[in-house]
Formats: sequence, structure tokens, C-alpha cells
Amino acid sequence: MSLSSAELGILWPAFIAGLLVTATHVPLGMQVLERGIVFIDLAIAQAAALGVIVADYLGWPPSGPAVQVAALAAALLCALLLTWTERHWAEVQEAVIGVVFVVASSAAILVLSKNPHGSENLKDLLSGQILWVSPKRLPFDALFYGFILACWFGLRERIGRLGFYALFGCAVTVSVQLVGLFLVFTTLVVPALATFYSRRRRLLKAYAIGAVGYAVGLLLSVAADLPSGAMIVCAIVAIGILAALIWRAPAAT
Repeated sequence: MSLSSAELGILWPAFIAGLLVTATHVPLGMQVLERGIVFIDLAIAQAAALGVIVADYLGWPPSGPAVQVAALAAALLCALLLTWTERHWAEVQEAVIGVVFVVASSAAILVLSKNPHGSENLKDLLSGQILWVSPKRLPFDALFYGFILACWFGLRERIGRLGFYALFGCAVTVSVQLVGLFLVFTTLVVPALATFYSRRRRLLKAYAIGAVGYAVGLLLSVAADLPSGAMIVCAIVAIGILAALIWRAPAAT
């Protein structure tokens, strides 16, 4: 398949965005899987999305710092709440996370009901607009994600429960606006899940699943003229299943 210069101009920023999200969300996703709180990313991401929606409802510029602050504040408040509930109600933490997600989603729908473009905005937050990522924002996103990775790999043993939730909330806040909630969840969970029974070089394998999934999904979405976010989700899941079958096969024999 040959790509025009215009298509390449759209694809390369989207692919870089996917690599940045993969770089941070794969190790965080492994920790989420180990803690048994798989749906935390959905809850915190939805809280960040609610912050964006409320900021838009208040008339704040969509690309201004106020929206970022609103999204980050909502995500961190959600993270603090889940930190408290994990400490006091650890046995039912997954159920609490589900309730938080449903409440945040419902609140978002209520706010968007007053917006004539509400359904379109909700679709963008869920499936994302990865093809329209601005190359100008990528260096700033790379610096931010680099800070997240430095904190995680450098201070992981010392940051504790609250530190983990805070880092997680910061990463998800940026990612949900960059690629959408569905891709955030997929990038967090699928590579970690696909490599769960393949511990040797697990991080490298998980990174490969994410990177190849974004590349294949983007190319297929352009070739078939289909929504990129949904296509990337399907590609990552398909590659994750294939990888899990291949890498677990020797252990099963």
C-alpha cells in the first residue's frame, strides 16, 4: 500500500502520539493488572473527561491551560478518592471503581445535554481524534510523559499508593485528550494482559504489541477509510491475542 505525502503528514504525528501513550501506559497497566484494579483507568479517564466537558461548558478555550487544569484536578480528585477507598474498602475496590466510572459518565452526559454539539464532543472523548493530533504539541507531551516515566522507574518503590494514583491520574489526563478513552484503556490493559504469562522480557514484548498495534491500526484505517481509534483498538487486541498464543505455547507443552 502506497501512501501519499498528505497521508504521511497525518499518520506520523498520530503514530508518535501512540508511541508516547504506549511508553507510559504499558508499565502502569502492568501495575494495574497486578493490583487487580483493571477498571481504574476508565474511572480516572472518565473523571478527566468530565473536567474537560465542564470547562467547555463554562466557555473556557479548549486549548487553553484552564481546561488542562480542570481535567487534571478532576483526575487527581478521583485518584485521591480511590486511594482512600482502597485503604478502607479494599475488598470492594473494583466495585467502587465501577460506581465512580458510572457516576462520572452520567454527569458528563448531563452536562453535554445542554451543549448542541454534545454528542460529537462525547464521541471525540471516547474514541478520540488521533489522526488530528497537532505535531506542535508532541514535544510538550513527550516531556510530560518522560517525567512520568522517570518518576515511575526511578521512584516506584517509594511513591506508595497515593503516588501511584497521582502519576496514573496525570498520565491518563493527557492521554484521554490525545487519543480518547477507549485507546487509553486498550493500551493500558491489552499489552499487559497479553504478556501476563510470558515474564521473560515482558516489558519489551508489551511495548512491541502496543507499537505494532498502533502502526497496523493506523494503516488499516487509512486504507479502508474507517475510524482510526476503533481500528487501532481492534488491531491491538488482535495482535495481543496472537502474541499471547505464540508466547505461551512453549510453556503449555
